[in-house]
Amino acid sequence: MENTRQTAVIGLGSMGYGIALSALRGGHQTYGFDVNAEQAARFVADGGQTGALGDLAPQLEVVVVVVLNAAQTESVLFGDNGVVADLAKGAVVIACATVPPDFAKSMSARCAEYGVHYLDAPISGGSIKAAQGKLSIMAAGTPEAFDAARPVLDSIAETVFELGDSAGVGSAMKAVNQLLAGVHIATMAEALTFGMTQGVSPDKFVEVISKCAGTSWMLENRAPHIVAGDYTPHSSVNIWPKDLGIVLDIAKNAQFSAPITAAALQQFVAAAGQGLGHEDDAAVAKVYARNAGLTLPGES
Repeated sequence: MENTRQTAVIGLGSMGYGIALSALRGGHQTYGFDVNAEQAARFVADGGQTGALGDLAPQLEVVVVVVLNAAQTESVLFGDNGVVADLAKGAVVIACATVPPDFAKSMSARCAEYGVHYLDAPISGGSIKAAQGKLSIMAAGTPEAFDAARPVLDSIAETVFELGDSAGVGSAMKAVNQLLAGVHIATMAEALTFGMTQGVSPDKFVEVISKCAGTSWMLENRAPHIVAGDYTPHSSVNIWPKDLGIVLDIAKNAQFSAPITAAALQQFVAAAGQGLGHEDDAAVAKVYARNAGLTLPGES
C-alpha cells in the first residue's frame, strides 16, 4: 500500500506500546524494540513483526523513539549500536521523549549528517490515547521530515501541531505543557487532601470539583485514581522530577522565574524519596496525606 511504512518503535513502555499498536493497526509493518524482552515478545504476540534492529535498520523508513529522556534518545540514535548510522537516506526519526530544545536541535543536525530526517515530536495524551491512536503531537521539523513521517503520524495521532520547520520548537512547546500538567497534578493532590481536612471525601471532591471552575483535565484524569486507591502507573511519579527539571533548566537559561513549577517539583521529589517513584503520578497525594496524618482510599 502506498501509505504504509516499514516502521520501528523503540521503547515499548506505557506510551510506546500504544504507539506501536496504533502504527500496526494503521497498516504499517511495525517492529517493536525494548530493553525488556517480555515487552518485545508481547508485541510480537499482538501481531508485530520480529527481527534484529541492526539487520532491519537499512530497510526501515520510520523510527519512532519513545524512551524516557535525552540520554536514552541519544543512546538509541548514536550510541553503541545506534540506529541512525544504519538507516537509509530519507528515513525519518520521530523523537517523542521530553527533552530540552537545544538537545532536539543537536539530534536533528547529527541525523542530517547521515541524510536522515529528524522530527522533534513530543507527545501528549497518556497511555489510553496512545493505544487509541489519538495522541496530540507537538511537532517541528523540515517539510521533508513531515512528509516522510506523515503516514505514521496519521496512524498514531489525532492532532499533529506543525509548529515550525526546525527542531526545538516542539520540545519548547512540550516544556510549556509539562509545566502546566505537573503543576495541575500536584495542585489537584493538594486540593483533594486539603478537602479531606475539612470533611470533604475524595469521591465527593471529584464529583463536585470536576463540574466547577477549579477543574482541569489532569484533575479529572488523575483524581479518580486516588478515589479508587489504584496507583497502577499510567504515567509515573518519576516522570516529573525529570520533566519539571527540564522546565526549570530552560527557565534558568531564559532568566525566567518559575516558582510554582519549583514548588510542584519538590512534591514529586518528595514522593520519589518516599519510594513512590514507580507508582502512578497521582501518588503525589500520599505526600500531602502523610504530612497531614490523613488516610487515603485503599490505605489502612
